Order: sequence, then C-alpha cells, then structure tokens
Amino acid sequence: MDGRSVRVTIFGSEYPLRGETEDMTRSIAQYVDEMIRAIHAKIPDQPPLTIAVLSALNIAEDLFKERERNEQQVDLISQELIKIAGSLEQGLAELDSKRPGG
Repeated sequence: MDGRSVRVTIFGSEYPLRGETEDMTRSIAQYVDEMIRAIHAKIPDQPPLTIAVLSALNIAEDLFKERERNEQQVDLISQELIKIAGSLEQGLAELDSKRPGG
C-alpha cells in the first residue's frame, strides 16, 4: 500500500480509499461503480442496499469464475511442465547412455 488516500465516487457518493496503488484503487472503484449502475439500470425501483448486495454478489461471481479459470490454467501449465520435464529427463538419459562407458 502506498498509504495515500484516494477520493473516488461510487454511485454518486465520494469515498476516501487506500489501496495498492492509486491507479488500481481508481480502477476497482470504477468497476464497482459500473456494476452498481448496471444493476440499478435493470431494477431502478429497488432500494440502494438491495442494489449494493446484488452488485456485491455479481462481483463475487466474477471473482469465483476468474479463480476457476486461473486454477484451470495452472493445471494446464503444470501438466505441460511435467511433460517437458519427462522429455528432458529422457533426452538426458539417452545422451548419458551414448557416452563412452555409459
């Protein structure tokens, strides 16, 4: 954290926030503001708390989906690394067997 407070506007209200960097804090606040406004546009008659909770649920769903995608990518990368390591071991074993006295 950089320790500096950043003023952001979310759904018409200003908040002083602190985060990793000013840019990241502003980007996150903008994402939250856009989500709240999108939910509000779909159901404008709902109270602000309902809009906020539904927005939080949508953001949490995005987070869970992204985590799942990341886990799948890590699994794929791990599988590829295992294949590469196996190929390297096989190649080294073949080289070793071709050496004199091997």
